Amino acid sequence: MHHVSAAGPLEPGPLLDGDLTLALVQYLPGRPSEGYVPMYRFHMRRASDGVRVGEVDLRIGLTERLHAYGGNVGYYVDPAFRGHHYAARSVRLLFALARAHGLKELCITCAPENVASRRTCELAGGVLVDIVPLPADADDPEPGRTMTCRYRVDLAAADRDRRAP
Repeated sequence: MHHVSAAGPLEPGPLLDGDLTLALVQYLPGRPSEGYVPMYRFHMRRASDGVRVGEVDLRIGLTERLHAYGGNVGYYVDPAFRGHHYAARSVRLLFALARAHGLKELCITCAPENVASRRTCELAGGVLVDIVPLPADADDPEPGRTMTCRYRVDLAAADRDRRAP
């Protein structure tokens, strides 16, 4: 359906935003025949002491399933470290890597009732496209989740609008 980069892993270079740094911990090359796109996984770390505060994934390309409810980006911030915009800042740090793989935009999804995640999408430059039903065959949906918000981040516009969250 959508662009899937055939390039192997790229060196992301230093990913640092003030007290936040991203450390690459895994690259999965994807299995196109099984519907899996390449993916980078990073740990979010506090720059001052290296403490892990969360993680963020960047999926290179979109399948029908990812477009429907998974998106290009996934993130999680440990509860003790929430409130510092680590997720939104991490997403923004991944823009250059996404562009290096030829992506022009990112799709980010979240549950409609997850106000913090919706705010993260907005702070990262996402614009709400729609709220749609979660497919009946969705992999491992959150308990009780039946809908998903789909946000779009235009990477060219993100270059023009570099305000920090």
